[in-house]
Amino acid sequence: MDQRDFRNCMGRFATGVTVVTCETDGQTHGFTVNSFTSVSLDPPLVLVSVDRNTKALEKLRGNDFIVNVLKEGQQDTAMHFAGKPKDERPFEWEQTEGGHRIKNSLSHIECAPWAEYDGGDHVLFLGEVQNYSYEEGNPLGFYCGKFAKILPE
Repeated sequence: MDQRDFRNCMGRFATGVTVVTCETDGQTHGFTVNSFTSVSLDPPLVLVSVDRNTKALEKLRGNDFIVNVLKEGQQDTAMHFAGKPKDERPFEWEQTEGGHRIKNSLSHIECAPWAEYDGGDHVLFLGEVQNYSYEEGNPLGFYCGKFAKILPE
């Protein structure tokens, strides 16, 4: 199977864009993720899929984390955490009991580690939701390798 072509096929599934943050060694780390989903309501669980080649993998192992769901207009924040930072930081931190989260995101989901699974070239992290918050707005979308608008009807 041609991996690039398969990736193009999977890119036809529109997703939202998140930044996952966690605290290690007194520092806040974050990385952009669009492979995120809700798994269970009882107990409340979410899943984040992380590439095995990313530096973030070891920081997330056995660690609390926060999923920051980005909203329309936060493309620069997504790119910052995807390894393409701007000269000026395009976001502000907000301190919570669970760590630092990205201020003004569409929602925040604070998680404790629940389980970790082999996912081929990715690792699947399940987090048990400890706290969450959300606000009104339009999400930042991702479709066919580009940012996209997702608008309610």
